[in-house]
Amino acid sequence: MPTYLYDSVPEHGTTREIVPGVRWLQMPLPMALDHINLYLLEDSDGWWVIDTGMKVGPTQALWEKIFATELDGKPVKAVLSTHYHPDHIGMAGWLCEHWRVPFYMTQAEYLSGLSFSRMGKDDYGWTAELHMRRSGYSEDQITQSKASFGGFGSVIHPMPTAFRRLCDGDRLSINGSSWRVIVGRGHSPEHACLYNESLNILISGDQVIPRITSNISVMGSEPEANPLRDWLHSLDHLLEELPANSLVLPAHNAPFTGLHRRLRYLIEHHEDHLLALEEACLDRSQTAVELLPVLFKRKLDKHSLGLAVGECIAHLNYLMYRGQVERSLDDQGRYHYHSVDDTLRLRLRQQHLDRTTEAPIQV
Repeated sequence: MPTYLYDSVPEHGTTREIVPGVRWLQMPLPMALDHINLYLLEDSDGWWVIDTGMKVGPTQALWEKIFATELDGKPVKAVLSTHYHPDHIGMAGWLCEHWRVPFYMTQAEYLSGLSFSRMGKDDYGWTAELHMRRSGYSEDQITQSKASFGGFGSVIHPMPTAFRRLCDGDRLSINGSSWRVIVGRGHSPEHACLYNESLNILISGDQVIPRITSNISVMGSEPEANPLRDWLHSLDHLLEELPANSLVLPAHNAPFTGLHRRLRYLIEHHEDHLLALEEACLDRSQTAVELLPVLFKRKLDKHSLGLAVGECIAHLNYLMYRGQVERSLDDQGRYHYHSVDDTLRLRLRQQHLDRTTEAPIQV
């Protein structure tokens, strides 16, 4: 289990010093995951803002309070978003405009943010409807999805009109200290983490979170994608690149140590889900929607249903590209998945043995 650095979180509108020059703050989110962690990095002539919060409720007022009370008289000099999801870029346009400062992001994330932020209800096309039908949604669910489509732009300020591109391996010099960009994929197309070797600190965004697992989804815009493969490769890369005792500053939950344990847990978690899906598709073929209870034991609300289906398809696509499941199309246009790997029953028996074998008695 991760070891947390603190047993409490900063009050909204305040910051907490992690080490000199690195501060942690939180902004509220209007969902079950009710917060996002943001970070401030102090430079000689100002502050770097790492992720921004969503354009909802009191977020702007909380930022203005931080400007007035937490920056030690220095201005904001740069804004950096780890990836394009609205809780990470929602206030980026406002912050950059307010301070007239540059915006840093990887290219794929910036362009994704621009694209999604400009979508409205009229942009719900036949490909989105087809993807939902292929997934096993009912006609009523598809109709409801059309009605709620295009909400991304309502919770973010207009994106900054220019950006400075971050690439894997780039180094940002901040107050004489080097922060290396490590790009991860799977949760989003080109997610930027920041690692400071001298401090042994990783700002992980959503790429590594201590208590929840990041959503890995296939969306209608790229229905044949294989994001779980990219995600697992990225976790392996972090295992190889970073020390086990790194201090991790995540976008959700709280700063923690135990990076390698967490990475290995995440890899095993997804491998367990893959095997469970194979088992569920062994004796009868099922749609992605029908397979949701295999991965998610809790009741899913309207907001989480789409994320859950996207994650289920990400696992099914991964299995399909590995040659372990195949899919067929029924007369209603839905994909049904069935297991085809001859080694599956043997692997299931081995898993059962691994879980039931008792540890030797210590004498």
